[in-house]
Amino acid sequence: MAVLKVKFTKTKRDKLAQILWILNWVSVVSVILFSLGLFLKIEIKKRNEVMAKGDINSVPNMLISVGVIACIINFLGGKICYDCSDANKFSRWKLVMLPYIVCTFCFTFCILVGALMCYTMNELEESLYLGLRDAIKFYKDTDIPGRCFLKKTVDLLQIGFRCCGNNGFRDWFEIQWVSPRYLNMASKEVLDRLKSNVDGKFLVDGVPFSCCNPSSPRPCIQYQLTNNSAHYNYDFLTEELNIWMKGCRQALLDYYTGIMRSIGVAALLIWLFELSVLIGVRYLQTAMKNVLLLGDLEGESDGWLLENSFVETAKYNINIIKNLGKANQISTVSGMNDPNINVQNTDCDKTNITTKSIPAAR
Repeated sequence: MAVLKVKFTKTKRDKLAQILWILNWVSVVSVILFSLGLFLKIEIKKRNEVMAKGDINSVPNMLISVGVIACIINFLGGKICYDCSDANKFSRWKLVMLPYIVCTFCFTFCILVGALMCYTMNELEESLYLGLRDAIKFYKDTDIPGRCFLKKTVDLLQIGFRCCGNNGFRDWFEIQWVSPRYLNMASKEVLDRLKSNVDGKFLVDGVPFSCCNPSSPRPCIQYQLTNNSAHYNYDFLTEELNIWMKGCRQALLDYYTGIMRSIGVAALLIWLFELSVLIGVRYLQTAMKNVLLLGDLEGESDGWLLENSFVETAKYNINIIKNLGKANQISTVSGMNDPNINVQNTDCDKTNITTKSIPAAR
């Protein structure tokens, strides 16, 4: 029994073909997917200095690829639907339409996968954590080639995203972020601090200037942040406006999450639109096919999504796959049972050649 069978008159078939032709041209807006994927790729590339190398471009690459393929498929679909309004022209596309529908279905599934990928942030979060950890670690290396740009990058990042450190401002307490060239080795305080650390690092409970919050009513306190007695009328537990409290990993994650969720919503809407067009093309294909089988081009015809039920269609396709897998085995077995193979010819040992004596040379 056909699934979701609908009866079409000639007028309905013509209108359906015209509507699908228009919708396929409208579907060219799938180029939005290409644009969104390109935008996301550029945004990630802007801050790849604070991201660890990994497969973080899988989502933008997926969207870019799907956007390009969408334009090609919709252009072809528009041409097919335009010709389907004429039964004579439809005969040219009759053998192409079913493969086209199958390929388009796989393509729409890829759009759905791309939309769902926009809501998976595990790879991005790990990349940000590792990248920011290394960037903060090499913050002081302003005179080392390949790292000299990291100080400026981190400072601009903390100012622009109003954040401090990787997970928070305390991350700066665990690393030496002041270059040794700016430490006064003649100072007893500096030497004592270096000796007090097992690894010989100059660790302070302070943060770079870029962590300061300009909205603070008092001058920014960068050093001895946890020492209340070092500053007048100061309590680091309540002075939330002095420096940024949010870590840069969370700030960047929130930024990219907002972008990717918006892209995901747009991709889901495009997927629903493409799916509705695909369903219409399937109805048009089956309706036109049945018209040609009936031979009455002006009469009514049935259109459906599936000729049989879902279970029967699934079993039929599984059997096709199984038969394709057994094709080589069948040919091998039939070859082994062939009576003409490996049969010796009884006349092979007989010599029917007449021997003649060769005259001796004179």
